[in-house]
Amino acid sequence: MSAFLKFQKHLSDELQAIRTAGLYKEERIIASPQSVSIRLKNGKEVLNFCSNNYLGFADDKGLIEAAEKAMNERGYGMSSVRFICGTQDLHKELEASIARFFGTEDAILYAACFDANGGVFEPLLSEEDAIISDVLNHASIIDGVRLCKAVRYRYANADMEDLENQLQAAQAQRFRLIVTDGVFSMDGNVAPVDKIYALAQKYNAMVMVDESHSAGVVGKTGRGTTEQFDLRGKIEILTGTLGKAFGGAVGGFTTGKKEIIELLRQRSRPYLFSNSLPPVVVGAGIHTFQRLEQSNVLQEKLHANTEYFVGQMRSAGFDIKPTQSAICAVMLYEAKLSQDMAFRLLEEGIYVIGFYFPVVPNGQARIRIQLSAKHEQAHLDKCIAAFTKVGKELGII
Repeated sequence: MSAFLKFQKHLSDELQAIRTAGLYKEERIIASPQSVSIRLKNGKEVLNFCSNNYLGFADDKGLIEAAEKAMNERGYGMSSVRFICGTQDLHKELEASIARFFGTEDAILYAACFDANGGVFEPLLSEEDAIISDVLNHASIIDGVRLCKAVRYRYANADMEDLENQLQAAQAQRFRLIVTDGVFSMDGNVAPVDKIYALAQKYNAMVMVDESHSAGVVGKTGRGTTEQFDLRGKIEILTGTLGKAFGGAVGGFTTGKKEIIELLRQRSRPYLFSNSLPPVVVGAGIHTFQRLEQSNVLQEKLHANTEYFVGQMRSAGFDIKPTQSAICAVMLYEAKLSQDMAFRLLEEGIYVIGFYFPVVPNGQARIRIQLSAKHEQAHLDKCIAAFTKVGKELGII
């Protein structure tokens, strides 16, 4: 038997084990733009409650027009990395817009926030230094930390007593960097960045916050956790994405202290060895930040939608994780039950997905609902009614 045939059998066995455990992930096919209402390939129209399209920009006409204008004027792609011939004035304009939005000194663009997180630690820290990371941080942070030789410490999710213990242990290292998600994407809770910052000051550490699920969402004007906790400009490193609230396409960024950004331009591998973001994405991004600087109406609508929806779901009897974001985690605990409920809800015209291991820990299966500023009252009420109906049928409530 050849090497691949043996490996092929191993893979087949692994896949069958995933199916048997009820953990196999099917991909539904959408045949329409990403929006609140979407059309599946089979022609069924459903309401979408599991997109990161928090502000409704994914199919926004103004954003699409800005993208078309940038593509017509600056071409389709850059065919180069930034330091060779891949930097247009549009890239610099978007970076300046991002820094202005977050109140930071400079910003650097990446193909995705996965790259931003993958490329931030290794250039800045060495084996002499320490990274203290929340256990529920995103996979991209975990992978980025693995690429760095710094000593690793972990603390329990948003547990400030444990963080202090790790900071005390990390005093043996030269520089210390505390790393946390701004919003933890599976639960919806906001990191206590004010308390993290206070401990950082006490123990001579720096702070990095991944704002992917909090930017555009958290804070009165959607500037993220640093606005929420009155820390604008004080956190050393912020990372984030253009692929959620800011348009839903691709692209990530790191923003913060100017010397950090400057060194990343010189040594961050995903930046140095990946093509520049295409003009179509950059032009749309510039438009998005211009809109958000002019008006706060979308954040206000999103906050109102979230407060109403979460309150109604709790009143209906669902087990909802504490949330301060636009994420509403309906806890079901069993993987198969989360899949069964998602399937039944689709029949009721509600598009949601069951989350289960390895996306969340074993025994912590759930349906994660994400609210959008584009949801109207009728959309929310239809979703709540469908959850209530199916929840009663399945014995959940």
